[in-house]
Amino acid sequence: MIQLILGSSSPRRKELLNALGYSFDIIKPDVEETYPVELSMRNVPLFIAEKKFYSLKESLLENQVLICADTVVVFENKILGKPTNNLEALDMLMNLSGNWHEVITGVVIGSLDKSYTFDVLSKVKFSNFTTFDAQKYINECNPLDKAGSYGIQEWIGYAFIECLEGSYTNIVGLPTHEVYQKLKLF
Repeated sequence: MIQLILGSSSPRRKELLNALGYSFDIIKPDVEETYPVELSMRNVPLFIAEKKFYSLKESLLENQVLICADTVVVFENKILGKPTNNLEALDMLMNLSGNWHEVITGVVIGSLDKSYTFDVLSKVKFSNFTTFDAQKYINECNPLDKAGSYGIQEWIGYAFIECLEGSYTNIVGLPTHEVYQKLKLF
């Protein structure tokens, strides 16, 4: 029997993996979420997920399977990471207002002897919202721990997501369908 480990401190990834019915332990990887500037935006989340995975792989035991992931928001060919302050969050949100953007999650699932890597891309369109709306969200939720300054599963997502293409759970932070399919291989 395998023991599952989530290599993440994300409460959203924890919720999603719980919702799939798995019991698991959590270990937070201690890595800089940096990447080479020449890396294509599509490859950034997988690059960081692999950094997280390989920083923890050496501590795995024979029967353990580790899941590591990273999510980025891409708007106008720029990666919108986690904002460093509320002003930066407001700027990101106002840029997303009325526009499409992409959410890409890179995932590595592996044991000592095998691993699977993949990424999932979803597209999101916000309807127009005001600075007041964005400020309300910032004041009531914590955008500082979210790529792109928002959580689709929170008020701003419920009120202003006009359309999405692809996996909803990918936008939350873990593409559960793909994760479930890969975990069956163990």
